[in-house]
Amino acid sequence: METLDVEPEIQQSAPNRRRFSEYAPLLLSYRLNQLWPPLVCVAHDERAITIDGHRKILLSGSIHYPRSTSQMWPDLIKKAKEGGLDAIETYVFWNVHEPQRRQYDFTGNLDIVRFIKTIQQEGLYSVVRIGPYVCAEWNYGGFPVWLHNMPGIEFRTANNVYMNEMQNFTTLIVDMLRKEKLFASQGGPIILAQIENEYGNVMSSYGDAGKAYINWCANMADSLHIGVPWLMCQQTDAPQPMIETCNGFYCDSYTPKNPTSPKMWTENWTGWFKSWGGKDPYRTTEDLAYSVARFFQRGGTFQNYYMYHGGTNFGRTAGGPYITTSYDYNAPLDEYGNLNQPKWGHLKQLHSVLKSMEKTLTYGNISTLDFGSSVAATIYATDEASSCFLGNANETSDATINFQDADYVIPAWSVSILPDCKTVAFNTAKVNTQTSVMIKKPNEANSSILEWMWRPEFTHDTIVRGKGQIVANRIVDQKEMASDASDYLWYMTSVNLGKDDAMWSNNMTLRVHGSGQILHSYVNGKYIGSQWAKYNIFNHVFEKEVKLSPGHNKIVILSATVGLQNYGPMFDLTQAGVPGPVEIVGHKGDETIIKDLSSNKWSYKIGLNGLDNQLFNPDCKRVKWSMDNVPVNRNLTWYKASFKAPLGTDPVVVDLLGLGKGEAWINGHSIGRYWPSFIADEQGCSDAVCDYRGSYNGDKCVSNCGQPTQRYYHVPRSFLNEDVNTIVLFEEFGGNPSQVDFQPVVVGSACATVSEGNTVELSCHGRPISGVRFASLGNPQGVCGAFEKTSCDSDKDVVSIVEDQCVGKESCSFKVSQDVFGSPNCFDAPINRLAVEVSC
Repeated sequence: METLDVEPEIQQSAPNRRRFSEYAPLLLSYRLNQLWPPLVCVAHDERAITIDGHRKILLSGSIHYPRSTSQMWPDLIKKAKEGGLDAIETYVFWNVHEPQRRQYDFTGNLDIVRFIKTIQQEGLYSVVRIGPYVCAEWNYGGFPVWLHNMPGIEFRTANNVYMNEMQNFTTLIVDMLRKEKLFASQGGPIILAQIENEYGNVMSSYGDAGKAYINWCANMADSLHIGVPWLMCQQTDAPQPMIETCNGFYCDSYTPKNPTSPKMWTENWTGWFKSWGGKDPYRTTEDLAYSVARFFQRGGTFQNYYMYHGGTNFGRTAGGPYITTSYDYNAPLDEYGNLNQPKWGHLKQLHSVLKSMEKTLTYGNISTLDFGSSVAATIYATDEASSCFLGNANETSDATINFQDADYVIPAWSVSILPDCKTVAFNTAKVNTQTSVMIKKPNEANSSILEWMWRPEFTHDTIVRGKGQIVANRIVDQKEMASDASDYLWYMTSVNLGKDDAMWSNNMTLRVHGSGQILHSYVNGKYIGSQWAKYNIFNHVFEKEVKLSPGHNKIVILSATVGLQNYGPMFDLTQAGVPGPVEIVGHKGDETIIKDLSSNKWSYKIGLNGLDNQLFNPDCKRVKWSMDNVPVNRNLTWYKASFKAPLGTDPVVVDLLGLGKGEAWINGHSIGRYWPSFIADEQGCSDAVCDYRGSYNGDKCVSNCGQPTQRYYHVPRSFLNEDVNTIVLFEEFGGNPSQVDFQPVVVGSACATVSEGNTVELSCHGRPISGVRFASLGNPQGVCGAFEKTSCDSDKDVVSIVEDQCVGKESCSFKVSQDVFGSPNCFDAPINRLAVEVSC
């Protein structure tokens, strides 16, 4: 159609906005003729993203389509909209879409077109971060490993082999989205796109070639003429017409270098990711809200939560290495899609207040009053109205200020928002929404423990015979040999010792220089040990005593990766598997003799026989399973059992406590790697309530010390059958499956602490409120689950009043007032508060 010819002119700069106005009559005629959905002109100026010429406050949230299921998408997006978001942001994941060169997959939870259309159906915008490097704690940063194995390639630099492949995939995605008319310039929901990702963090390592590459990225993206602006996050002074943006826990102090770019925040980290052996990170609701309010106080107009729903690293998609299967990220929607309260509700209130001020925030003149001690007021004023922020960045001291002839108390590390510059509509430190305590319920559908079958992984050819698929006279990096077809790669060689060999000794060791991931070693068919490092530790040395015999000796190493490196300069060059050398270390008297086996003839086998035979597939009939003498604590063992799904529609998890490490499948669907035997450090947690005040980092407010890093694993309802279901486990380390149990995740109780004059809203999210555990008006102390009354307490039976309001209902709402709940018997307390806890 002729209208496509005008799309390249729908750009961001002022001259191009004028050119767009020249085409407006033509576009209007197409709208009137209804030849396609209404077109939207997305551009920007120095203040904000503009849509059809109007500056916008845009609130976005990240939901990654492969980290949930297509059946979950409508509910997730609906809850995001109800939470006050305008847009959903997602990366595009190259390695899952093009697992082999020029062979593509956009089915199931990889159907990005369906995902974006689901966003459109809910009336939200979309932000597509094509990258195609994504980081995202995703395997290999989203790059397919076949790319690494292309001759002459260098990643993320001015390298023709790499740039050709990157351009091919980027163009493929753009053409796919354009064909479905998904860009706003075509009437679709996509208002922004991103090319590359956080390259500014590593660009200096690539020198002049890095600068040339990022300029090429900008030109290549611009040449695709998508009709909406392109972003480059963490890219100071991004090449025009790209818009640079900020990522981090706080971006209020960020100012784009280009004066024509608006202040945009593409990643506000709502929590942090978790690694095997690590503790549970937690970012408080108050601090997250503070970061958002302060960003808008200081001129921001676009903000995206990373993540709004973190989800699950199904299959082998987790990167790192050592990123857990759960990618919950302490997001406003939890891993299973439940509301993470109070974070979701508190942010919803904040979003509503910010949107009510959209015109003043985007068109108003900005002035600031500095009260000292990190306290400041910011006024946005137009001819019609004014809106104000009162911010206190002090980490310990509350502040009382006189502003426009009125006194205001601002808690430490908080922002008060006054849409009319008079009345405080929201304070980031005062949370009035409920706290939901999630619990796992027993599975009422299963009346007894699971009956397990088992079979060993067939290893005779590898461990005993040393027989593989490929032979090379060197040690080969696992990415090069296996091309990420499996976590597992067998390295097999032999060493011959003569009777008079100088190394002949009773004090020999096998020394393996590994990549820091998992190694299992065998000598002459016998297991001698395993070893692994912790998160982000590389070049780990494994050394165990061995007994070698004169003559032929078989050396076998099984390497197991737990995700490939996803971040850092030249991260693609980080070796996986066994980088070597592999050595036999012996002694002759005081002399140490080292025999390097690195140049030996090595045989390689990719993967496991059980994987090749698809033992995880419930329809697999190729092998027999045994129910006799089911072993425990036996490595390289497959287990299988049938079970009934928990009743109802609540999200489901499987408890894998008692197992070692491996991978789990439900009805043939991989729910990811498991490793409940990896215990988090015992040090670093605190029993004290987390203090939201002060800058957040991933080590602040951690929990779960001394416990399994991840015990529960998400089983999406769409993976389950109504009748019989099958679970298959591959146990790598050795464990006991007898404790495996499926449990629904529900709200166990709901709490709220609300000041007098405000409204309490409590919900059990689809289940009735069954009782009131605590209720007190006055000055109650403690936290949810541990509230306590003080001498300042109401003269009425507050528990009975709340019972009348709430019990038997799925949700209840009421205003806190002394007329209803009585008068506390104290006179010197601050504003009265109602603390309430209900059971579900």
